[in-house]
Amino acid sequence: MAEMDIQRILEHLPHRYPMLLIDRVLEIETGKRVLALKNVTLNEPFFEGHFPQRPILPGVLIIEAMAQAAGVLIFKTIGAMPNENSAYYLAGIDAARFKKPVVPGDQLLLEVTVERSVRGVWKLSCVARVDGGVVAEARILCWVRTPGSG
Repeated sequence: MAEMDIQRILEHLPHRYPMLLIDRVLEIETGKRVLALKNVTLNEPFFEGHFPQRPILPGVLIIEAMAQAAGVLIFKTIGAMPNENSAYYLAGIDAARFKKPVVPGDQLLLEVTVERSVRGVWKLSCVARVDGGVVAEARILCWVRTPGSG
């Protein structure tokens, strides 16, 4: 259940600024679940257009943050690090619900739990919370290919 700082996250995800959307992993149980943190700040580039008069974190980026937290969990679980020969894709989104806007100053807690994994396709249950309240939830499918996995 070790914590991961941003340097360790960068080792386990191919994403970089401005698309890296998690800042810290608070807990991780390989093969089971991850709890990650996204600090939502006004200086992020998407707030300039979404929306200047009342900035709101786009729902699609909440889903992307969930998928990135899932990526850290998956790569830690399979014991691999992403490189130029690996691929990690968000392959599906089911039952996505957005319950409350996420705004600058919020800390978005992302909890991702493995439902199952078959031949590189992972089904995960995701919940995003701010101040203990659910702001979004979804089931996602992620596909990972590493060298030697086909």
